[in-house]
Amino acid sequence: MKKEIPSFKTEEEERQFWQTHDSADYLDWKSAERVILSKLKPSTKTISLRLPESMIEELKLLANKKDIPYQSLLKVYLAERLDSELGAINAT
Repeated sequence: MKKEIPSFKTEEEERQFWQTHDSADYLDWKSAERVILSKLKPSTKTISLRLPESMIEELKLLANKKDIPYQSLLKVYLAERLDSELGAINAT
């Protein structure tokens, strides 16, 4: 018999609970059914971006050294720069 899942007052309380408890103690995953959420929209948007070939090659070299796709590395670099710029704006 599985344990009963407690009631939670907040999402944060539930998050903390599941960080310290194994869901297999509360749910029978063998009887779970796969669900396809077809109406979910992707959280990303495809854009077209023109970059010099040399820049793309350098990005690919760096990404290869880090063993990640170059598009992922580009997203990391953009995110870091955005954080930096927005942090500078918010500091003034």
